[in-house]
Amino acid sequence: MSPPRLLVIEGNTAEARARQVSFGGEAASEGYARLLRELFPDAVTDICYPADAGANLPDSGGLEGYDGIAITGSSLNIYNRDPAISQQIDLLRTAFATGTPVFGSCWGLQLITVAAGGVVRKNPRGREVGFGRRIRVTQDGAGHPMFDGKPSVFEAMTVHLDEVETLPEGARLLASNDHSVVQAAEVPVGKTMAWGVQYHPEYPFREMAAIFRRLSPSLVAEGFFQDEDEQAAYIADLEKLEREPANHALVWRNGVDGAVISKDLRTREIRNWVYNQVIPTRTRRGRG
Repeated sequence: MSPPRLLVIEGNTAEARARQVSFGGEAASEGYARLLRELFPDAVTDICYPADAGANLPDSGGLEGYDGIAITGSSLNIYNRDPAISQQIDLLRTAFATGTPVFGSCWGLQLITVAAGGVVRKNPRGREVGFGRRIRVTQDGAGHPMFDGKPSVFEAMTVHLDEVETLPEGARLLASNDHSVVQAAEVPVGKTMAWGVQYHPEYPFREMAAIFRRLSPSLVAEGFFQDEDEQAAYIADLEKLEREPANHALVWRNGVDGAVISKDLRTREIRNWVYNQVIPTRTRRGRG
C-alpha cells in the first residue's frame, strides 16, 4: 500500500522566502511540512511554489494523487492579482475539482475564500500581529471537528493586514474575534471541503520572533512599540518562550493562555484536519 501523500502550497515568492530566512526564520512551507510530518509520520510531504515564475505545478490528476493539501501564509495581498497570485488561485480552483481536502492558514484562508468566490480586503482596523486575542468559537464552530479539544475562547499566533470580508456561498463561520470577524471557516466548494483559519496554528514562537524582526520598522511606526528597544525586548520574550514554554512570568507578562503555550493545543486545528479530513478521504479512495 502506498504511503499517504501531502502537498504544501507555499504562498510566498522566492524573494519573500529568502527575506524571512535572512531574519532567522524559515520558508513557511518548510515549517509547515515539518509539522505535518510530526503529526502524520508515515506521510510523504511535497512542496510546490506557485508564486515562482516558471513553477512546475501539478494538474488535477496530480492534485488528486494527494491525500491532503495545506496552504501557508504569505506576505502577498490577494486583491493585487499579479501573476504570483493568479497562479495560486488557478491552482486551488483546480484542486477544488479533485475532492482532496484542503487546509489553509492566514493567506491560505484568504486564498480559499477568493478561489471559491468570496471577497478579501485590507483590514480597516489595521494589522493584527503577535497574538490574536480572544478568538471565540461560533455556534457553528462549537462541536465542529476542527475545534475538537480546543477551548471555546483562545489566543493564537497571528500576523495579517488583510481579512475575509465576505465568505463564499455555503461557507460556515467557525470562529471570530474583535479584530476580524472571520477567524476560521469551513468552505465546501466543488468536490472539496476546505478548512481555513486566519491565524497560524503551525508557527512556533521562534518563527514569530523572526517575523517581528522582519517587520521591525513598520511595527514601531504603526504604534505597536514605542521604540526599537521595546520591540527587541518583546522579541526576546518570544525567543525565550520557545525555550521555556512553562516560564510562568513570561506567560503572565504576555497575557497568553495554554492554547498558545501547549504545542498540542496550538496545532490542534491541523491535527484535527489530518484525522477528520485527510485520513477518512484516503480511506474512501481505497488508499488506507
